[in-house]
Amino acid sequence: MTISLSIGPQNRKSPFFKSTLQDGVTSASVYNHMYFPTSFGDRSAEYDRLLNGVAMWDVSIERQVAFRGRDAVKLARYLTGRNLDDLQIGQGKYIPLCDYQGRLINDPILLQISEDEIWLSIADSDIKLWVSGIADSLEYRVDVFEPDASPLAVQGPLATPLIADLFGQWIHDLKFFGFQETKLKGIPVILAKSGWSKQGGFEIYLLDNNLGESLWAEVKSAGAKYNIGPGAPNYVERLESGLLSFRTDCDDHSNPFEFGLGRFIDLDQNQEFIGKAALQKIKQTGVKRDFVGLRIDGPRFSSPPEDRSSIYTDDNYVGYASAAAYSPRLNSNIAVGVIDTRHAIDGNEVVVDFSDHKRGARVTPLPMFREGQK
Repeated sequence: MTISLSIGPQNRKSPFFKSTLQDGVTSASVYNHMYFPTSFGDRSAEYDRLLNGVAMWDVSIERQVAFRGRDAVKLARYLTGRNLDDLQIGQGKYIPLCDYQGRLINDPILLQISEDEIWLSIADSDIKLWVSGIADSLEYRVDVFEPDASPLAVQGPLATPLIADLFGQWIHDLKFFGFQETKLKGIPVILAKSGWSKQGGFEIYLLDNNLGESLWAEVKSAGAKYNIGPGAPNYVERLESGLLSFRTDCDDHSNPFEFGLGRFIDLDQNQEFIGKAALQKIKQTGVKRDFVGLRIDGPRFSSPPEDRSSIYTDDNYVGYASAAAYSPRLNSNIAVGVIDTRHAIDGNEVVVDFSDHKRGARVTPLPMFREGQK
């Protein structure tokens, strides 16, 4: 189904908004109260560029929640179960955030900007209100705010040589989630080795929203020899790669263990953090659901299903498929979803109800596509 998206002041435009219009954006959504380009008219070409070349994405919707002050690190430690003993300036960390019941409420990347300033690069939610409330209630000496920072992603196997052309050979020294503040022809940015794909790449955090068109033009010009083109975080590639989409895949009862995030939760550390007691209980009693892949029978999907789809075994509800699409690399309809642990067995047969029809499917581990696979 296609509908028009009205442009108005209730949602913000990114600093790259005019550039995306000039480059032919054809569809958009809303994410973190901002317009989010989702396609430039040729989804097949956008998928191919990500897998075999290089793509540029306006991901300004990855908003930053910053807190600055003498208790910044103390607040970060209380917000997440990830052990932050080795936290350092210039090296980001993936950190699950939970509420006091151990339910997953966001999964940002943490960036320590300075000794007393930390950013959380967040998924779709109003987590700034949560952080502000926690800081105020505990009287932590921090100022919680949204910095002037808007990421532009450069993703794909040719992203590294392109970024080296733009910034220099030092970019090869960045570890995954590593970042450095720098300038590109006078444009202030933070360059991070990160991005929401398994194809490799970088994110350029623009630090002056007045220079969005200039940054877009610089990346586009330098990328011309690599046949760069615009796109968006790719729906199909993320399913193949088993990447978690917090707002899409989680429900109000989701906990980090269901999504394989237990390795980012240190329940043995002495540090107290939000949800620690609840998460200890969940781990002790055992996880009841798992995040899995599905290979779905039947003819190729012409377009992705728009809603979550219930999963059944012997007419009994056992979970939901949160997103589905046809995968060219796997030559199969695929989905990701959450299913009762006792049914989350590789090869287990289930039925997915797509509201207007039902299809058989088989459970498969994530990621569904692995490098070297044919």
